[in-house]
Amino acid sequence: MINKRRSTAVLLGLLATTALIGPPPAAADNETAEPPAEPPKVELVLDVSGSMRARDIDGRSRISVAQQAFNEVVDALPDETQLGIRVLGATYRGKDKKQGCLDTQQIVPVGPVDRTQAKAAVATLRPTGFTPVGLALRSAAQDLGTGSTARRIVLITDGEDTCAPPDPCEVARELAAQGTRLVVDTLGLAPDEKVRRQLLCIAGATGGTYTAAQSADELTGRIKQLVDRARDTYTATPTVVGGSAGCDNAPLLAPGVYTDREAFAEHRWYRVPVRPGQELRASVSVALDRPVNPDYGVLLRATAPDGRELVRGVDAGSGRTDVVSAGLRWSAAEEASPAPTPSGVQPAPTVCLVVSNSFAPRPGTQVTPGMPVELTVDVVAASPAPDGPDLGRGWALLLLLTLAGLVTGLVAGLLTRWWVATWREN
Repeated sequence: MINKRRSTAVLLGLLATTALIGPPPAAADNETAEPPAEPPKVELVLDVSGSMRARDIDGRSRISVAQQAFNEVVDALPDETQLGIRVLGATYRGKDKKQGCLDTQQIVPVGPVDRTQAKAAVATLRPTGFTPVGLALRSAAQDLGTGSTARRIVLITDGEDTCAPPDPCEVARELAAQGTRLVVDTLGLAPDEKVRRQLLCIAGATGGTYTAAQSADELTGRIKQLVDRARDTYTATPTVVGGSAGCDNAPLLAPGVYTDREAFAEHRWYRVPVRPGQELRASVSVALDRPVNPDYGVLLRATAPDGRELVRGVDAGSGRTDVVSAGLRWSAAEEASPAPTPSGVQPAPTVCLVVSNSFAPRPGTQVTPGMPVELTVDVVAASPAPDGPDLGRGWALLLLLTLAGLVTGLVAGLLTRWWVATWREN
């Protein structure tokens, strides 16, 4: 029985790596699933205020680096993605702050990508005015409209908002409170602490990420990652959930996609009902939205309510440097069922999922809010691995091993005798 369990656990661990990246397992396994009703929508919001003239990124101006990044992203954009571009501080050259703080325009409407139009619109931009980030975010949300799937704003700026109110953090919280299914990712082009705090606040309020881009390659690569993430994850909007510090009071999860925040070196617990004959499939991804030391990792485990570890997840390498993932599979086939309730109904056994990380922040890195966590849970009919050949047990196994040893020794002796005789003749 022990050998059988170990063989099954090893095979299931290897199979788990195929279900970690991309769409949730339930959708990935369902070949007849209908395509989403609407395509992924992304709006790039670019700061074109006067400070973007600074020449401190690879010896080039910030605006020229941003324009190059936009061109490369547009060329690589998947055809199904609907893209829009909005700018702020791009047209008003005067000193009237009231008027300058209204300076935001959508230069490419959200829709199927016209690469020539998008690149031409970005190429004409020249750093000019103020920095109305809050107003631009509110307008970008209106540009993307409403819908049943998640939409993303990617904000690229080198400075903090100079026009509040509206305060951009308050705008981000307002959008999140409206349940608009909107995620804002932020990219900072200047090593400024106040800018970093503001961009972290915007991203944290909407479940997005913050990244400091200090080179043209970093900026281009990060924008591509964010646009790809919009394509990969827009089919299901995660449900916000709060994991607990133990299994007893952990939230009970049905199959679906969930989002949470986890502090550095924290353990967060969740519960999933899994009946005998069913298989639990779970994966977790933690977004690295701030600088961390290279000795990081994430671990996903399934345990019984009494603390026994049922299975430990395996790491999933996707080639991406901004997300760390792990996943597991576990079958309830061999677990004892709980006793029926007085009403005669037999409850489903509960499995505890534990998400742990060993992240360590770099000096000066803000530790709150926690790292963005996306947890995918699915429960399907069990598909146990086939048993290996049974060699027997007890005296039968001992006899079999003895006979095998005798035959092996006899064959080895004959081969050696033949080799010696041949060698002497030659």
